[in-house]
Amino acid sequence: MRKLHKCKITVLDRLLVEDLAREYSSDPKLGPCDIYENGQEFILTEIEKPDGFCSWAWADIQRDVTSIMTGGNMPWVNRDAVQVVCCTDGFRPVIFKIERIED
Repeated sequence: MRKLHKCKITVLDRLLVEDLAREYSSDPKLGPCDIYENGQEFILTEIEKPDGFCSWAWADIQRDVTSIMTGGNMPWVNRDAVQVVCCTDGFRPVIFKIERIED
């Protein structure tokens, strides 16, 4: 079995795609995701959804967390042990940085 590394998930940005939200959202006051704050961090020692983490966002990024925690690197990212991903909310995506914490 591969060694499992610790990992940090950082909220880089919370966006709002205003034109799509205006046209398609049923909430006229929709704003950026209110679950997270920019700069918020989560430290993982196991591949499990952190407390307070959105279940939908976790479903979107879990495979990338697994890859980073098991030693993977993403060739399209300019540094090893890092991945930048987002949740799939079409109106208000949240962008996360996932980084391996070397022991």
